[in-house]
Amino acid sequence: MLLGGVALGCVASAGSSDPPRVTPMRFAQGTAFIVTPPGADGGGRYPLVVALHGRGEARKGPERGGRGWPEDYALTHLVDRISAPPLTADDLGGFSDPSRLRQQNEALAARPFGGLVVACPYVPDLEMYDDAALDAYGDFVTGELVPRLYREAPVLGTPETTGIDGVSLGGRVALHVGLRAPRVFGAVGGIQPALRAEEAATWVARALAARRQRPGLHLRLLTSTEDYFRPAVLAVSAALTAAAVSHEAVVLPGPHDYSFNRGPGAFELLWFHDSALRPSR
Repeated sequence: MLLGGVALGCVASAGSSDPPRVTPMRFAQGTAFIVTPPGADGGGRYPLVVALHGRGEARKGPERGGRGWPEDYALTHLVDRISAPPLTADDLGGFSDPSRLRQQNEALAARPFGGLVVACPYVPDLEMYDDAALDAYGDFVTGELVPRLYREAPVLGTPETTGIDGVSLGGRVALHVGLRAPRVFGAVGGIQPALRAEEAATWVARALAARRQRPGLHLRLLTSTEDYFRPAVLAVSAALTAAAVSHEAVVLPGPHDYSFNRGPGAFELLWFHDSALRPSR
């Protein structure tokens, strides 16, 4: 089983003696960092989420870039916090919708966070509007990364319990890869994804095609009030709605930068996929 390495960048809140573990997994195209829940050594199996970072991390190179989610975006800290609710506005860096946070805390009290394995591979500095480049990266994710995680990580190992998501560049790549391979993923999300409004019809066609293969596919678009991709994200969401493609569209307070990733970004990634991929939910 994976998990033999030294934990990197784990941040625990006060009182937590067993933080998430972050372990490197090496591939020819770069290092992925695998975040596993506290207690995973006990033999539990968890849903799997592939989490893709933004362009800033892409430019850090294949050995450093994959640390974006577990370290630069404070994912391990948010794993610790979502596991011990209630969360506060401070946990989200001050970028919170009070009504949404209250509802989420109530839901966490009723059904606690069950834990996820989050795989954080390196995303090269792709030409994000070149479909061939995104297709090639998608072949790595679906043909190498996910199969190896099924073999070596403590995951449930089914498409229905596997998701993909990402932020900015990574959000666009996640949507492209996930909608192209709906037989691999049960949930597809994009956080402040680098979309263009004029591509709305293309995204609708991709979503319709994906839903034909997996009618129960969970799809979410998340943006924020100061996200410069917000108009495009909302245009794509409106086009999906007009085409009767069910999806979740979320607009939260906050900018398009690291401070958002370290609060709402990381929390919402965990929240959405734990809700969408856990068999009992």
